[in-house]
Amino acid sequence: MLQQLPSLIPAMNKAKEIYFPTEEIAIDPDGNLRSPLELREGMTYTVISQVPYRNRQQLQQTSTDYPPAIKKYYLQVPDQIQEQVRKKTEEILASVHQVAQNKKPLDSNYEKVLYLAQYLKQNPNYKLQQEPPFLRKHEDLVEAFLFGYQDSPPGKKITGGYPDHFSTVLTMMLRSIGIPARLVAGFNPGEFNPFTGLYVVKNTDALAMTEVYFPKYGWFAFNPIPGMDLIPPSVEENQTFSALKAFWDWVAGWLPSPVANGLQLILGTLILWLFQVIRWFFSLFTQGWLGIFSGLIITTIMGFFGWLSWDIWRGWRYRRWLAKLPPEESLYQQLLQVLAGIGYPKSPTQTPLEYASWLHQYHPISECEVIDEISQAYMGWRYGGKPVNLKQMRQLLINLKSSRWKRLKRQKRL
Repeated sequence: MLQQLPSLIPAMNKAKEIYFPTEEIAIDPDGNLRSPLELREGMTYTVISQVPYRNRQQLQQTSTDYPPAIKKYYLQVPDQIQEQVRKKTEEILASVHQVAQNKKPLDSNYEKVLYLAQYLKQNPNYKLQQEPPFLRKHEDLVEAFLFGYQDSPPGKKITGGYPDHFSTVLTMMLRSIGIPARLVAGFNPGEFNPFTGLYVVKNTDALAMTEVYFPKYGWFAFNPIPGMDLIPPSVEENQTFSALKAFWDWVAGWLPSPVANGLQLILGTLILWLFQVIRWFFSLFTQGWLGIFSGLIITTIMGFFGWLSWDIWRGWRYRRWLAKLPPEESLYQQLLQVLAGIGYPKSPTQTPLEYASWLHQYHPISECEVIDEISQAYMGWRYGGKPVNLKQMRQLLINLKSSRWKRLKRQKRL
């Protein structure tokens, strides 16, 4: 891209500050930053952008009163596929009651986008293809992805495509039902280098995602590519103490100033005391062998109780998460946990049936039959709305756990 547009300064949207080796830069009509110099290899610059917060509750309540410029450019769909893609999209949205057993309609654009992105990501009909058939001269990519390539082998209909095709299709599907969307290209964060403190971003980290416009809040990205996060990491996930700070600001706003100042003094004293305890602990290691021995004992005890607390908290959080899921989903997630606990985790790129088939080479036939039955029941419920005999499935899961436990005991004896 830089070879074709050497004056373009790559940066995130809504740039706030820029540190660049020129006295002036320009902003083109599309809002992009432009340099008076040609960007060359080795040039370093910094752009600080204002990143919007993704608040699901607020985005659910946004209106559909879009600015004329947004409607003009970001609702365009080729005429030859407009009606076909719109019908398919509405059909998928209507099936939410069968798939999720949910009687509540998707009445907000944000929830519709989430559902469609997740649908493309998980539906086994749309797979990542290493080499999809070539498109014919007048064949449309979106149409081929959703309904099958014209050059599919005889007797077989190939759908899906390359990773970026998923984002292209989601963009067109959203536009077809009146939701402004655009395709954006960029890079994943890459791999962190602890020796330099920098992230190494390679060409293989490049990808395309769909951005959706929400009035008053701007553009937000969604990633329908299988094996990747549905929602890209955002700034609010890195605000370590943001929730605590927001809570304190709320409490302090209701309290009289003397009370708020008193509480702030108490908290400051507690923090100072904590630093003193930490300093005393590290000073033990400078007091000879006895201090080192005492420090190691304290470290061991603290480590044990820390591990125990973490294990209890993690188990509580997992049980709480399961309780929020539909019973069918909860049952399948418990199966995945059992198999991951013995060294066979499910890859994000595997469908439930692919995962079950892969496990056949590692488990006895009796256990594979149980895994297949639970996986088939889950797939039938998830994508076909078929009822599941939960009592029978729970008993099968108990039998699988019991079988694994007995096999491990026999292996230990041997």
